[in-house]
Amino acid sequence: MRPFILIIGSSRGLVESIRKNEDFRTCYRSGKSYANKYLVVYIRENGTDHNRIGISVSKKVGNSVVRHRIKRLVHESYRLHEGEFDSGSDIVVVGRRSADGASYIEIERALLSLLKHAGIYHRERKSVSEKLQMNAEGSKDHG
Repeated sequence: MRPFILIIGSSRGLVESIRKNEDFRTCYRSGKSYANKYLVVYIRENGTDHNRIGISVSKKVGNSVVRHRIKRLVHESYRLHEGEFDSGSDIVVVGRRSADGASYIEIERALLSLLKHAGIYHRERKSVSEKLQMNAEGSKDHG
């Protein structure tokens, strides 16, 4: 049985999500981990030509509103940069307690930093946070 596939507008077409507990466990056990203040990322090769992403946020982090907000921020950060990642990996992202209250920009930077450290992120365009920073600097010059 194939896992559920989410269709998201990206340059590669389909983004496949990790749904099965067994797939999460395999990634935790045999994947390489990278961590920072907000996130922990586990990455392992999956032997396919596409990435699968799973996002997990423990109940220890906060109530369901907080947990789902963190998941949405991570998912959107991944979606916007999906074309810049090497293919063929299972990526599990775990939200930490400190991610509660973090802005989109902080989560985006944390995720991209970890994926760059893992060697699967190759920047082709500016991140949202870089665009916002450039706009802010441009406003200062003209105002």
